[in-house]
Amino acid sequence: MMADQPPPLEATPILNEVPLLPHMVNGDTTQQVILVQVNPGETFTIRTEDGHIQCIQGPAHVPMMSPNGSVPPIFVPPGYVSQVVEENGVRKVIVMPHSTEFHPSMHPPPPHVPHYIHPHPALLPHPPHPVYPPVPGTGEIPPQFIHQHPPPPSPHLYQDQESRSHGRANFVQRDERTLKMQEHLKKRLKDRQASGQTNNKANSPPSSPHKANSSSSTNVQNGYGKGQQGSLGQIKQKHIGKTRGSPIPSADSGMGESDTESRKSEELLSFSKPTISEIQARSAVISWSAPVAAQSEETQSLTPEAFTFEVAVSNSGKNGKFKSVYSGEDKSFTLSELRPATDYHVRVSASGHSTKESVSELVSFTTESCEPDPPAAPKVVNKTKNSLTLQWKCSNDNGSKITSYLLEWDEGKSGAFKECYYGHLKQHKITKLSPSTKYTFRLAAKNDIGMSGFGETLPCFTIGVVPPPPLPPQLAKAGVNWLSLKWGSPNGASSDDSLTYILEMEEDGSDYGFQAGYNGDELSCTLSDLRRNTSYKFRLFAHNTEGKSGPSEVVEYSTCPDKPGAPSKPTVKGKIHSHNVKVTWDPPKDTGGSDISSYVLEISEASPGSKWETAYKGSTREHVCAHLKPGTSYRLKVSCVGRGGQSQPSDVLTVQTSAVPPGLCRPPCLVGKAKPKEVILQWDPPSVDGGSEVSEYLLEMANSDQEERRQAYRGQALECTVNGLLPGRTYCFWIRAANKAGLGPYSEKAEISTAPGPPDPCPTPLLTCKTATCIVATWESPPCNGAEISEYRLEWGQMEGSMHVVYTGPLLFYEVKGLSPATTYYCRVQAVNLAGVGLFGEISTATTPASVPAAVAVLNLLEEDQLEGLPLSTCLALLWEEPCCHGAEIIGYHIEYGEKQVLTVSRVTSHVLENLQPDTLYRIRIQAFNSLGTGPFSPSIKAKTKPLPPDPPHLECAVFSYQSLKLKWGEGPSRASIANPTQFNLQMEDRLGRFITVYSGPCHTYKVQRLSESTTYYFKIQACNDAGEGDLSEVYAFATTKSPPPAVKAPKVHQLGDNVCEVTWEPLQPMKGDAIVYILQLATGREADQIYKGPDTSYRVPNVQTNCEYRFRVCAGRQYQDSTGWQELFGPYSPNATFSSQKQELLSPSSDPAPELLKSKRKALSDEQFAFLLLVIFATVAILFAVIIQYFVIK
Repeated sequence: MMADQPPPLEATPILNEVPLLPHMVNGDTTQQVILVQVNPGETFTIRTEDGHIQCIQGPAHVPMMSPNGSVPPIFVPPGYVSQVVEENGVRKVIVMPHSTEFHPSMHPPPPHVPHYIHPHPALLPHPPHPVYPPVPGTGEIPPQFIHQHPPPPSPHLYQDQESRSHGRANFVQRDERTLKMQEHLKKRLKDRQASGQTNNKANSPPSSPHKANSSSSTNVQNGYGKGQQGSLGQIKQKHIGKTRGSPIPSADSGMGESDTESRKSEELLSFSKPTISEIQARSAVISWSAPVAAQSEETQSLTPEAFTFEVAVSNSGKNGKFKSVYSGEDKSFTLSELRPATDYHVRVSASGHSTKESVSELVSFTTESCEPDPPAAPKVVNKTKNSLTLQWKCSNDNGSKITSYLLEWDEGKSGAFKECYYGHLKQHKITKLSPSTKYTFRLAAKNDIGMSGFGETLPCFTIGVVPPPPLPPQLAKAGVNWLSLKWGSPNGASSDDSLTYILEMEEDGSDYGFQAGYNGDELSCTLSDLRRNTSYKFRLFAHNTEGKSGPSEVVEYSTCPDKPGAPSKPTVKGKIHSHNVKVTWDPPKDTGGSDISSYVLEISEASPGSKWETAYKGSTREHVCAHLKPGTSYRLKVSCVGRGGQSQPSDVLTVQTSAVPPGLCRPPCLVGKAKPKEVILQWDPPSVDGGSEVSEYLLEMANSDQEERRQAYRGQALECTVNGLLPGRTYCFWIRAANKAGLGPYSEKAEISTAPGPPDPCPTPLLTCKTATCIVATWESPPCNGAEISEYRLEWGQMEGSMHVVYTGPLLFYEVKGLSPATTYYCRVQAVNLAGVGLFGEISTATTPASVPAAVAVLNLLEEDQLEGLPLSTCLALLWEEPCCHGAEIIGYHIEYGEKQVLTVSRVTSHVLENLQPDTLYRIRIQAFNSLGTGPFSPSIKAKTKPLPPDPPHLECAVFSYQSLKLKWGEGPSRASIANPTQFNLQMEDRLGRFITVYSGPCHTYKVQRLSESTTYYFKIQACNDAGEGDLSEVYAFATTKSPPPAVKAPKVHQLGDNVCEVTWEPLQPMKGDAIVYILQLATGREADQIYKGPDTSYRVPNVQTNCEYRFRVCAGRQYQDSTGWQELFGPYSPNATFSSQKQELLSPSSDPAPELLKSKRKALSDEQFAFLLLVIFATVAILFAVIIQYFVIK
């Protein structure tokens, strides 16, 4: 019905407030079905049987039925007429524009109408799932299909409804005539579909993924069907068309689609459902027919055109993402590269030049199962010399569970594969293998359909044996700085085994020990950069893939010495005589690694053409070359001879023999008056100069003829002043001349005396140690130099530069006391007379004898952070500074601790006292001793030992779970305590067999999480405190439990009859091969009774009483077998499903619908409504209390 202006009405309730349809019509001879399509922007007005006026805003589809045989009054606007059509005894009133023509076969495009018209809540309860398609853009259905395929306009109004909300249902009873009429309408619908009627359900969700491929006779409404109990068919509306492209109502609009644009020349297409054939595990063939244009006056003249088809496939559900796999003009396509045992959904779209794109209905199919995929290569988890343990993972089973695995191997012969293992386990141990041998394995999986292909091969080796020790290496050749060695393979070594050799060497006298010199697979090597003439020790190792052999016997070889270097340049020793010369030389810096055996001295005249002659060959390093010509130049060179050969000659030395020395001189004489410390002497030149000019004079002097002479002057002058003489002494003087040839003879003696002066320096005093702290010094009187000595002065000190006078007097001795033992002292004596103070004599030194050591000054206790690995409960570490030894080396120390316990240690500065009592205070002191005795004790210190480390506590498991274990140990709080110094280390064994720390802290409980179900885990525990870490406990084993099944969703209850209802629930998959059983309970009050236990997912409850409320709940159980037999582990119960049974009564046609309407309006509160009501009441009470407290208490 289209209306431009709605009539003026006083009250126009909305559609949700006025019932559009009574419960059911029974016993009528005729029924009026009115289908009104309201366009956008228009209003449809209707008067119902009870006199109410209802206005419906477009866009909408309004189906109506009259329960009493009369047509309700309809306001028809200008330009519209109502038309009554009767078919097969069924009258229909159609309202359409005045100029419309009735085209029952035409399917015009509907406008953008609401996807769903809400029925009155008292008549049509909400289904448990939405009946309209998803909102575009959510990712479930591509948005380009939403506007082309709107859902049906509430066709569920004409089918049996079941309410699943809160377990209640509205029961409507139909009579036999109504059922026949619906069957008739279904038959007409099938005929129209067979004749090319447009039938497009691309956007209508099917009842379930398993029912998407059902035939057109399946009872589907808005994605929901009656299931196994759906005995009533749905009512399909007749097609009503309008001219001029205006939107018209469609009885089958939920199954078709049309364009939203109006065009004058437009084809209406009907696209049949594609067909799937030749379904295999990885391929299927899809075929379809071209779209057929609907027959109408406008389309009869159109000619067929070519279409382009596009095939889209989805394996993620009907609302999932579709992928285009084909585009072309063919009408069949083979889908390849599919997954076995997988649900696929396919649709075909067609497009032409003059038509909009048309999409077929979705067709679903499931590929066949097949043999499993080839598994991955197994992995080696453990290997020994004679066994290999392999482990593998399961591959994709392709829809059929893998039942067994086939493991083949080549038996280590690199030949054909043979069966090694066949079974359902995922690991296998192969024993009785050969060491160090290569084996190759491959794996295949088998299910109920067949055997898969073999996966990749796995080559692996068993552990071998190390080679035997080889023979020692042999010396092939030796050089100055290299050695060439060779060796052979070890006796008993396998010829197939690849060996490498490690040659280790040790230099004689080296502290570094053996070091690697060669590492390789050769049987010889040359070691370079060695020291010459040095002995080296060698040993050899053989090495293969399994390890290193023992060493060979140690052998010793030496390098060769080298030629020595050239000696130093010869030098003249002594004077050069006219007939001989004495030369000397130093040994070479480089001896060549060996001792020098002899030297070779060669001499030659400096004139050209002279030959070298050997003047000397021997081991000494000096020689006198005699029988030389005076005044002649000679060249000399020297070389040395060693074990390495003769060296190069040294640099050449050139010498020349001297002339004849001058003759005898006259004795010297005194010039002037003598002084106390000097005299002036004068002499004459010699009468004979020796053939050479006198170059200098030498004046020698001595205290007497018997004493050694010393040179007083050397020069060309004929006089000199002799200084440094002693007063009151007589000296003897001699003079001689020298020229180029040498020195002449000495003159006769001349005696000359000096004037008196201060005393001479005193002789060196004699020091005698009387005790370790007392020395007696004695001295003799020095010459007085012509004046009597009046006193002596003694200086004393520990250093030469810091002595001080300790005695002044005429005595010739003095006793010095208060000295330190084993100390060196210095002293000197000075004499005094009337002429002055004499010089100090020579310094005398004396050392006091040694004594017992001094007392230890510093004695400390080592800190705890400086100790590692010591039990602090029974040990104390001492540290002290070594005292003065007083001249005798300290031998050791006496440590006194405890009750006069004395411990003697060597000469160390630290010691650890062991085997002490824990938690005990000790008084400790120490004294040093040497060969002379024991020194005094040091000041005592006090130290206390730590208590003993705690023993490991008993470990137990307080709470067992399938994925965690709560462990408990000891007695104490579960949380950390600041006052508790004891710490605990909890260790758990990992997959590699190692114990790793999972908790460290003061708590007495710990929860180990992320564990696997039904698995045994091993633990150790250790306690530690300030005294240290205690021992680890024994290994504890705790096992996790099996995980219970998850909670089942709330069951669904369907009433099958007056006294029977069926309870269904969703199944659960088996858990690791364990079967699943279910327990169904019926709750009455606070108690629940078990009414079913078994593997089924549905149960029919008999003897259900009418008008009673029942609550059902379900839990899943896991059946498994252990050592005690079959066990069952049940999970949590599902939420309660509430069900109210009602009697199915027939509604009389003449009965008043008002009481039934009021009864249907009464509705039990749901759990959510009841909770919301409690929340509102609680909030109201809280606000009242707040107001009362504010008013009466605060104010």
